[in-house]
Amino acid sequence: MFITPSLATVAYIGAIILFILSLGGLSNPETSRRGNVFGIIGMTIAVLATIFGPHVTVTGYAWIVGAMAVGAAIGLWAARTVKMTQMPELVAIMHSLVGLAAVLVGFANYIDPAAAAQFSGAEKTIHEVEVYIGILIGAVTFSGSVIAFGKLAGKISGKPVILPGRHFLNLAILLVVIGFGYSFLTAPENSLQAMIALGVMTAASLLFGIHMVMAIGGADMPVVVSMLNSYSGWAAAATGFMLNNDLLIVTGALVGSSGAILSYIMCRAMNRKFLAVISGGFGGEGGAPAPAGGGSAQPAGEVSPISATETAELLREAKNVIIVPGYGMAVAQAQHTVYEITKFLRDKGVNVRFGIHPVAGRMPGHMNVLLAEAKVPYDIVFEMDELNDDFPDTDVAMVIGANDIVNPAAEEDPTSPIAGMPVLQVWKAKTSIVMKRSMATGYAGVDNPLFYKENNRMLFGDAKKMLDEVLTALKA
Repeated sequence: MFITPSLATVAYIGAIILFILSLGGLSNPETSRRGNVFGIIGMTIAVLATIFGPHVTVTGYAWIVGAMAVGAAIGLWAARTVKMTQMPELVAIMHSLVGLAAVLVGFANYIDPAAAAQFSGAEKTIHEVEVYIGILIGAVTFSGSVIAFGKLAGKISGKPVILPGRHFLNLAILLVVIGFGYSFLTAPENSLQAMIALGVMTAASLLFGIHMVMAIGGADMPVVVSMLNSYSGWAAAATGFMLNNDLLIVTGALVGSSGAILSYIMCRAMNRKFLAVISGGFGGEGGAPAPAGGGSAQPAGEVSPISATETAELLREAKNVIIVPGYGMAVAQAQHTVYEITKFLRDKGVNVRFGIHPVAGRMPGHMNVLLAEAKVPYDIVFEMDELNDDFPDTDVAMVIGANDIVNPAAEEDPTSPIAGMPVLQVWKAKTSIVMKRSMATGYAGVDNPLFYKENNRMLFGDAKKMLDEVLTALKA
C-alpha cells in the first residue's frame, strides 16, 4: 500500500469533481476538448489511486500492468484505425465491454472467500442482491450492445425482428430472473444451487438483451446507443456496490443518469416514447425502395434532377444557405469537401450555416463529431430548433444524405408512421437540394414527399463525388 485510505478517498473525490466538469464540458462543442481533458485527468487519478491504494497488493501489480498494457494497445489501435463513420459501432462495442466487466466482477466477487467474509446477516443478503442485480444489468448491457454493434456495422439486419408473443416471452424471462433470484438468496453460500441460479439468470439476461435490441428497428438506433450508454453506467454503479467502491458508484450513476436523460431527449426528438422504443418495430433497413401504393402520404409527381454545375450556380447566387448533413455524408466521408465548399462560399460573403437534427446519423452528436473533424467552425453549427424558423428566408437548403429528418410527412400527414416527429423544414426554403444515391427510403421505411415538391431538386450520386464536382464548378 503506497496510498493511505484517506488519501485514496481524497483522490476519488477529486476524480469525481473532474468527471462532473467533464460532463459539463462535453455539453457544448466549444468546450468539448476541455471536457475530454478533465475526463482524462480524472480517470488517471482514479486509476492511480486504485492501483496504489489499500486494496491492491504488490503481488497483483504484474497482472494489473499486463492487463493495462493489453487494454492500452487495443485502445491505441482502435483510435488509429477506426474511421469516423464507425464511431457508433465503436461506442456500442465499448458499452458491451462495460457490461461484460460487470458480469465477470460479479461472479469473481461472489466466489472470492475474502469478499464473502466481510459480510454477515442482513449485510450478506444485501451484498448478494447487489451481486445478482449487477450481473443482471451487466449481462443485458453486454448482449444488447453486441447486437447493436452488429446492426450498426451492417452485420445484422436493421429490420426489427418481432417474435410472436414477444411480450409474453419477456414476461417469462422476468419470472425466471425473479424465481432464480429467490433460489440464489436462499441457497448456501457458493453452493451448487447458488451457482446454478446465477448461471440461469445470466443466460436469461443475455437472451433478453439480444431479444430487446433485435426487436428495435434501424430508425431507433440513435436512441438505442444512448440507452445502452445508460445501461453501462448502471452496470458500473452496480459493480461499485459489489466492490464497496464509492468512485464506481458515483461515476456509474453519472453515466447512467446522463444516458437516461439523453435517451429521453432523443425520444422527444423523434416524437417517440421510451417504452415504444423498447417495444421495437419502428424502422427497417435503409436503402429499401418505398412500397408501391403502400404507406401513408404516398407522393404523386416526378422529381426534378439537378446537375453539380447547376447546384454550384445556385449556391454562388445565394445569400443564405443552410446545409443539413445526414448519415449519407458520413458514409461517403464527404465532410471535408463540405467544409471546403463552406469556406469558399463564406469567403464570397454567403451566410452558410448547418442544421443538425438530434437523431441525425447513428448516435447522438454523430454529425457534430464529423463536422468538428473537418474543422467546420462551431459558431455556424446550429440545432434544429435554432434554425427551423429561418428556412423561409433561406435561398438554398442543401440536404446531404439525410432522409427521415427532413420528411414533411411528419408535419403534413397525421397517418404517417413518423407523424409528429420534429423535422428540419427544408422545404420552406426558396430552393431545396437533396443529395442521394437513389430514391430509396430512410430508416423509418417511409417515402419522402419532399423529393416531389416543386421547389426541390435531386442531385443523385455519391455525396463525395458530387460535392467534389460542385466545388470544382464553384471555383471555375
